[in-house]
Amino acid sequence: MVKILQDIWILNPSGIAVFSRVYDPKINEQLFGALMSALNAYAEKLSEDGISNFELSNLRFTIVKKNQLLFIASSKKKNKEKKIVQELQNVSEKFFELYSKELDNWDGEITKFKSFESKIEDSLEETLKKFHNAFW
Repeated sequence: MVKILQDIWILNPSGIAVFSRVYDPKINEQLFGALMSALNAYAEKLSEDGISNFELSNLRFTIVKKNQLLFIASSKKKNKEKKIVQELQNVSEKFFELYSKELDNWDGEITKFKSFESKIEDSLEETLKKFHNAFW
């Protein structure tokens, strides 16, 4: 895996962030999830596949849909979109390998997925981990 993903969200169909790893404290993962779910629903009305990515300032947000979940990751614009999509697909496959049973009987409790960050460390940018470790 390549360390190119900065922030990551996994959203269920109603926009609940099942898992998130976000370093900017200004971003509320549940509000972001609701916004992204609404944007995707609107995009699906306009286009069969919905939204696949968008850009803000120097960040690209990439979206992969799998088994009714949205996997969203932010990354630097300079990274090739194909690499980001592939990395996000790898993350989604790993998520379903690890948590398919929990998802089948999911009761809405998101703490079940908290340990996922340690499983995808190879996908997450080192600079953010160093920044995080400096403060924690």
